[in-house]
Amino acid sequence: MPLHDPAHAFVPYPDAPLPHAPSGPLAGLSFAVKDLFDVAGYPTGGGNPIVLALSGIKMQTAPTVERLLDAGARFVGKTITDELAFSMNGNNAHFGAPINGAAPARISGGSSSGSASAVSNGLCEFALGTDTGGSVRAPASHCGLYGLRPTHGRISLQGALDLAPSFDTCGFFARDSHCFAQVAEQLLGTDSAPLPALPRLLLPTEVWALLAPEVAAVAQPGAAQVQGVLGAAAPVAVVLESFEAMYWHFRHIQGREAWLSDGPLIERYAPPLGPGVAERFAWSRQVSDAQVSAAREFRSRFRAHLAALLGHDGVLLMPTMPDIAPLRSAPESTLEDYRNKAINMLCIAGLSGFPQLSLPLLQRDGAPLGLSLLGPAGSDASLVALAQRLAQAGLGR
Repeated sequence: MPLHDPAHAFVPYPDAPLPHAPSGPLAGLSFAVKDLFDVAGYPTGGGNPIVLALSGIKMQTAPTVERLLDAGARFVGKTITDELAFSMNGNNAHFGAPINGAAPARISGGSSSGSASAVSNGLCEFALGTDTGGSVRAPASHCGLYGLRPTHGRISLQGALDLAPSFDTCGFFARDSHCFAQVAEQLLGTDSAPLPALPRLLLPTEVWALLAPEVAAVAQPGAAQVQGVLGAAAPVAVVLESFEAMYWHFRHIQGREAWLSDGPLIERYAPPLGPGVAERFAWSRQVSDAQVSAAREFRSRFRAHLAALLGHDGVLLMPTMPDIAPLRSAPESTLEDYRNKAINMLCIAGLSGFPQLSLPLLQRDGAPLGLSLLGPAGSDASLVALAQRLAQAGLGR
């Protein structure tokens, strides 16, 4: 970890040498890695003391981290994750709360809290995170960063701890569109379903209707600016059945898979779990087979529904989160309410497995707020190219 870590973004592991290529497309760029990924010479703690104690020092580095090293990027440390990656608050009861570099009085968001904190505080150029229910998109919005949840399975999670594997993705953050595109080129490669130069922009009306008036007053003009560059957007309905149905089906699958991933550890060692995390695992343990079966059937229908809506050229333009980051001083009940509202927006990409890119385009009360582009499966690199177009037009960095 860096000797000077004012953001409390890094896990305080002793430094271990990690060689990188002396030249390459990412030469001169430094990066950090969420402490879910194996890195040779370091343990993998997953934000939990028992997992850390059981880890041992890893002998191999996760392939996705190796790709970045081989491209010339320099590793600077492992970052704090929310406990077992099962939170979006950015406050780990054991390792602390990384500081939001764009709004220090507000939460960084999680569970890729340390990664977003490190980038937003200028401690590295980019960082790896993971996104299951919003763990890249939420901190990207809160910390004023570019952040991608890729098409499910597009970037390898080999050598990383699981939370809910059918939702887990490997994403990343950067402060500016150029750096973000450089990293994207290394991790994404060529799209299997590239978008046309002028995609069909769509406004998901139910998602926009979730915004409080004071948030909409900022977000709607921002969306209009995006349309000024990419073309007018047509309103569409994306919700299948209801937000409530989508929310619970997402949570039932996530809960069952989270318990399969971490339940054996919890039952054997009874580790002290932080606020919110403990309650989520206790709830997850009770999810029934019938609930999971219904949720998986719903997910298949929703994926087909959204695929038909987007076709090969459609892109949703939508707010990333329901509002700017809550204050660090907010009580756990407020944070949980905010998380539940956010899941209504975030589960669209989760249930479909489609890529969503959060762009640092908006501000409210001096704090960042992201707008997102969500495209068909396999259109990730095309979304990054759209972000670059917007930045060149003066929207974003």
